[in-house]
Amino acid sequence: MPEGDTVYRSAKNLAKVFDGTVLTRCDIRVPKFATVDLTGNVVEEVVSRGKHLLMRVGEYTLHSHLKMEGSWHIYPTGARWRRPEYQARAIIANDEFTAVGFELGLFEVVERAAEDSVVGYLGPDILGSDWDPAQAVENLASDPAREIGLALLDQRNLAGLGNVYRCELCFLRGVLPTRPVGEVNDLPRMVALAKKLIEANKDRTERTTTGKLRGDTDWVYGRAGKPCLRCGTRILKGTLGNNPLQLRETFWCPSCQS
Repeated sequence: MPEGDTVYRSAKNLAKVFDGTVLTRCDIRVPKFATVDLTGNVVEEVVSRGKHLLMRVGEYTLHSHLKMEGSWHIYPTGARWRRPEYQARAIIANDEFTAVGFELGLFEVVERAAEDSVVGYLGPDILGSDWDPAQAVENLASDPAREIGLALLDQRNLAGLGNVYRCELCFLRGVLPTRPVGEVNDLPRMVALAKKLIEANKDRTERTTTGKLRGDTDWVYGRAGKPCLRCGTRILKGTLGNNPLQLRETFWCPSCQS
């Protein structure tokens, strides 16, 4: 599941082959932006911002969000793609490489001057140069009645955490995801752990929170009905959220978390 570490890695890989190069192809397959053609423009840089990917080309920014199914693939120009063409939402290329955005949850073109209109609302980015743990703690604490599981997913508080890290953080800190933020002991320690986990995973494709790269790589996420790796109690699964369209599966150990 794409989270901040996945997007960071995608941006880093794209930057290696596109930063400073001239686009020889720009094929956007999103109706609203289908007529946009930035061929001939220089890619200044590709960066991540939380779970958003920003490709700065000339006076414009190509803004994408992977959501649940999206991914960026890089191929030597002319090589066969590993996914079907109908799933492509954006194709850009230079003399040597072609990048294809498959099943992107969001893709849009905005003027560079208006970039804040799409990412300006985000809190401090865990993997960004603007990372400010004290600000992240302050943001989380600003709504003490809110469930910690929802507060951690709110990108306005801190940017980059997704559902996997949310579930794992709550387990590792022994906190039920439904506990109000105001009742969570030592928020700074939780924020520090979030930073530690995502930093440890940002440069590898196999994400782990248990330290294992095979087998049980997660403590609770996706393990409903299985025994807790610590105490053996059956892992439970539920949903958390106020908006029916944004409900997220939540996993927890009823013994290790309270």
